[in-house]
Amino acid sequence: MKACIFDLDGTLANTLESMAACANRIIEPMGYVPLPTENFRYYAGDGAKTLVERVLRDAGDKDLLHLEEAYQAYREIFDKDCTYKVVVYDGMTETLRKFKAMGVKLAVLSNKPHVQTKKVIYSLFGDDLFDWVQGQQDGIEKKPDPSGALKIAETFGVKPEECMYVGDTNVDMMTGNRAGMFTVGVLWGFRDEKELLANHAHALAEKPEDLIQLYIRK
Repeated sequence: MKACIFDLDGTLANTLESMAACANRIIEPMGYVPLPTENFRYYAGDGAKTLVERVLRDAGDKDLLHLEEAYQAYREIFDKDCTYKVVVYDGMTETLRKFKAMGVKLAVLSNKPHVQTKKVIYSLFGDDLFDWVQGQQDGIEKKPDPSGALKIAETFGVKPEECMYVGDTNVDMMTGNRAGMFTVGVLWGFRDEKELLANHAHALAEKPEDLIQLYIRK
């Protein structure tokens, strides 16, 4: 094992408040009732546009009549407030530093838009901890397509089987498996153990510190 690729939302940091606040600011003027922050555990994971689609449907816009308007508004608001109340999970920063000290190549692969992915990561961890930060962008299919993960492995000069992929959703488990990587599901994130195992997690981590031992044992 030579590299570790991390999902962002629900894996490195709790970002629910940022997504909920931005989305609710859009739908309220449209006459919809704000949605609970906890709902965003299931709205997140498949990219910003899909998140907006899920929000609108649950708010009452079943035919997505406001989709394009809401999506553009979300992108503008989220660009300004993507770090709103974002909190790194306990033990994560220390775990990443241990990986770094071991000489492990570190990357982020998120379905969050690329610009906002970089903003969040650099605000939380600085610009020298991760060797590669990649969000959703033109030319690379979003997860669960493995293209992004495979691109990172190629950039690092390592084989897919030399990478550990870490995430918290079905999308992440599918991504890691399709890329041929050692795929770890985290239990502190947005989804539960049942979903992770149903989507073929190779291992589960109860806390960030567990990732070190899983990496070493693999």
